[in-house]
Order: sequence, then C-alpha cells, then structure tokens
Amino acid sequence: MSNASKSTNNFARALKAIRKSKGLSQEDFSLASSRTYVSTLERSMKSPTLSKIDDLAQVLGVHPLTLLTLAYLLTSDEAAVNKVLSVVTEEISELK
Repeated sequence: MSNASKSTNNFARALKAIRKSKGLSQEDFSLASSRTYVSTLERSMKSPTLSKIDDLAQVLGVHPLTLLTLAYLLTSDEAAVNKVLSVVTEEISELK
C-alpha cells in the first residue's frame, strides 16, 4: 500500500471514528457536504481538500488538526499523541 493510499485510508478511519464518537450520522453533514460525499470519504474513495477538512471538522466540533492528527496516528496511545504534537510544535517554532 502506498503512503498516499495509507493516508487516505487513515483519514477515512479518523473521520468515521470521530463522527461516531460524536453521535453524528452522515446526514448531519448536509450543511457542509452531501451524505454521499461523506460516505465516499469514509470508504477511502476520495481525498478531501483543506477547505473541506475545515468544513468537516466544524460539523464534528473539533479542530481540523485533531482530525488530521488522528489520521496520522497509528495508535491512540497518549504518548504517541504527545510525541506528534511535540514534533509539530518544534517544526512550527523552527519555521517562524
């Protein structure tokens, strides 16, 4: 599996996991997107744009980085989350 398809699959899993944990249906995204589009994202058939990630995160009630971070984590282990956030914080500091 290529990195691109792995990332798409992980995004699909993250989107579905957050949606279900928030008790939302695909239809709840109707103001931001169609149920069909959300379904194609959750089945890894499409990749969202940054604008669409922002729209989806707003419906989910989470920061877009939460959705993306969950997609890039291979585990929900708290230490892994802290490590990813530490790396991102360091990289942003270096870019300023």
